[in-house]
Amino acid sequence: MKKKIGIFGSTGSVGEQSLEIIDKYPDKFELVFITGHSNFSKLAHQVKKFKPKHVCISNTSLYKDLQNLISDVNILSGQEGMNSLCELNVDIILNSIAGYKGLSISTNILKNGVNLALSNKESLVQAGSILTKISNNNNAKIIPVDSEHSALWQCLVGEDISNINKLILTGSGGPFRTLDINKFSKITKEKALKHPNWSMGNKITIDSATMMNKGFEVIEAHWLFNLDYKIIDIIIHPESIIHSMVEYIDGSVKAQMSSPTMRIPIQYAFSYPDRYLHDDVSFDFKKYNNLTFEDVDYEKFKCIKFAYDAGKLGGTYPTALNVSNDIAVDMFLNDIIRFVDIQNVIDDVLNKHQNINNPEISDIEYATKLTEEYLINKYKLK
Repeated sequence: MKKKIGIFGSTGSVGEQSLEIIDKYPDKFELVFITGHSNFSKLAHQVKKFKPKHVCISNTSLYKDLQNLISDVNILSGQEGMNSLCELNVDIILNSIAGYKGLSISTNILKNGVNLALSNKESLVQAGSILTKISNNNNAKIIPVDSEHSALWQCLVGEDISNINKLILTGSGGPFRTLDINKFSKITKEKALKHPNWSMGNKITIDSATMMNKGFEVIEAHWLFNLDYKIIDIIIHPESIIHSMVEYIDGSVKAQMSSPTMRIPIQYAFSYPDRYLHDDVSFDFKKYNNLTFEDVDYEKFKCIKFAYDAGKLGGTYPTALNVSNDIAVDMFLNDIIRFVDIQNVIDDVLNKHQNINNPEISDIEYATKLTEEYLINKYKLK
């Protein structure tokens, strides 16, 4: 039986690679639907090439543009269209929507008892307690797609959670790992968008430059594996070959390593518990024969500390962290603030945040709205 797969965010980097994997294994996977936000021309090209049964463009104003380019497919739009796709009879849905607005999709997927391949880490950052509860109540798995969490997941197969001493998330350090902190005020958008190892969308690339992505991954790991923050560590690994590690109480360390490609974790999320032959990702030990590790510089990368603090405080603090980061990154990409101001915006929001403990989805939405309104009014955003 082919696995039926749907993809939210097919026009992004993870979405495009996911389509390549589905295309590579026509006897294993069936593509049921794809979605995009505004790139209707790429979405139309994907429909023609991969032939899903349904397509949705979340930007309703572009519905006609998409409709003019394609036929013989069910065309949907807006949030209503997105929600209806969550109810389809599929085996697994990938959520690779960027940013905090992907939460509602993650929630609806799990509520409908469908396994969620999660690339939108912001969902667990904002509402980890809620999503894990919905997952358990509806017998729907949350399957990690991020390379780091996929690595931890693979290292934990067959192991007793009580034997874990430490989860170790690795990070490349981004483009500014060796840059003197005194030069951070001169960082340009062009420099911040040049990641040394990975080719990703703009938002996640900036999160990698500030290392907020690593902070988000700490919170995500906490919820995915139900482990205390005090045993979740980060280590800088510039080569991005070891994607994460698990240290056990007997001193043994398991590490998952591979070339720096998202194809492997995406494919494993789709194929689990099986593994499929991928003949163009063979690992060359001679090429990667010098692996190095460094401590995190928390003074340069304060966003990581913000994430640890918000995660430990719990409640709606992670929501405020996530939303303020999204808006700050967008402001930086639109030349409203400097790179160094991203962390200042987040710090400001967290200091003013009025926490709601044990939040429901309505509380998450309320905290999101308050954070948005605060930053829109302060910076006169449109």
